[in-house]
Amino acid sequence: MPISDIEIVTPPETEDAPQPLFSELGLSAPIQQAIEEMGYRHPTPIQAQAIPYILMGRDVLGVAQTGTGKTASFTLPMLEILSGSRARARMPRSLILEPTRELALQVAENFVNYGKHLKLTHALLIGGESMAEQKEALNRGVDVLIATPGRLIDLFERGGLLLTQTKLLVIDEADRMLDMGFIPDIEKIVSMLSPIRQTLFFSATMAPEIRRLADMFLHNPKEITVSRPSSVASTIETGLVIVEEDDKRRALRKLLRESDMQNAIIFCNRKRDVDVLCKSLLKHGFSAGALHGDLPQSLRFSTLEAFKSGELKILVCSDIAARGIDIGGLSHVFNFDLPFHAEDYVHRIGRTGRAGRTGHAYSLATPYEQPLAEAIEKLTGKPIVRLEVKGIDQTEWSDEPRPRGRKRGGKPAEVRTTPQAPAPTGKTSAPSRKPAVESRNAVAPTAVSATAAPPARPASPPRHAATAHAREEHGNERPQAGFGGDIPAFMLLPRRTASVIPTPEDEIRPD
Repeated sequence: MPISDIEIVTPPETEDAPQPLFSELGLSAPIQQAIEEMGYRHPTPIQAQAIPYILMGRDVLGVAQTGTGKTASFTLPMLEILSGSRARARMPRSLILEPTRELALQVAENFVNYGKHLKLTHALLIGGESMAEQKEALNRGVDVLIATPGRLIDLFERGGLLLTQTKLLVIDEADRMLDMGFIPDIEKIVSMLSPIRQTLFFSATMAPEIRRLADMFLHNPKEITVSRPSSVASTIETGLVIVEEDDKRRALRKLLRESDMQNAIIFCNRKRDVDVLCKSLLKHGFSAGALHGDLPQSLRFSTLEAFKSGELKILVCSDIAARGIDIGGLSHVFNFDLPFHAEDYVHRIGRTGRAGRTGHAYSLATPYEQPLAEAIEKLTGKPIVRLEVKGIDQTEWSDEPRPRGRKRGGKPAEVRTTPQAPAPTGKTSAPSRKPAVESRNAVAPTAVSATAAPPARPASPPRHAATAHAREEHGNERPQAGFGGDIPAFMLLPRRTASVIPTPEDEIRPD
């Protein structure tokens, strides 16, 4: 329970609609035993609809977001189908294609958990791991091969893999495959498979290109659409703190210390903010790790495993990096930034409050982000409860737009000024100063002799417009040899005069 420094109004609970049981879906006793040991009794909508048709041998076209239980909707029936026979060397019996290594690892974890009472084998084909070890695993024979497209094609072309006996294909996160440019690889992989197969195709959206692929790969599929949840579970306690940008990190630290937090995921909208916030939390003594797409693969693996094992208590991440990651028993979710899309809010906070446990989801907003908060409240159908956190200066929504001269850190942006050049008349005049932005399109004045005036002719701009712009922005007017008097714009960038991390407001202050 949160301590008294945080006042929270808990929304009233509503009764859930009757749900089917896993025991009604036709799964065998060993699989049902594993499901019960994990604490699950009721399937999600996508699971309840997809599992019976997959067990019938039908192709399935599923439109469902990550977080709806989609992975179990195909792993559970796959285990049932594959439990009757064994695999041969280099010939996997089933293939699951995932766009990223993290998602492939997540699916593999599902097979370990749900198939622990079965004698089935699986292997991972992902980049960043030893290809020799992966090839050795395939030589022993695997029932389920979970792969990313690039590594699978690489091993196939080296002769380490045959797909003629693969009778069950799963294409997961097809829309993300499209975004990452994997569709030509997917088409090539499908051409290696037997046309007599069962295909399961899942995507979060059904864009025209995704529909074209589904029509190409599937035969008389059962189409199942499960929209992203638009409501917040009654087991999740939500709250919102409105503060100035300068106070966001201090407010977050206050919430982390006083919310009885066991473990938490903190979401940022930008990758650079993930790094800045993680370093800030580490400096203030929190056990935190960062996760986003620009980090080395080995570091992403180790950080995620440390968080799952409890070695790290806080995971600061971006939406893309966290996609598909399911952490059991998560006590808190924090939105350091309100998401740009309201649906992402429901997806983010839905990672806590699972399996009947109480979860906490707190968000930080600046006074200028009222439209984002209103979009969330419109989608979920109820307001986000305002929190009162002692020791933090809180504010109200502002009707004014965010000041244009205000940087993300909250400090006014500096306006660089340059002296105006004297008029070329030979007379002296008092210099004046104007902002550089007012003279971006001005042409640099040319020196004129006081004794002889050359014939008048129109001034010509420098050959490189970017060079002229950079000169006037940064006050660099001297000619340079080697570039014909014009300096490439990239050579005129100002020097960084202060470290980006840590920022001054991040110094440890008494709370």
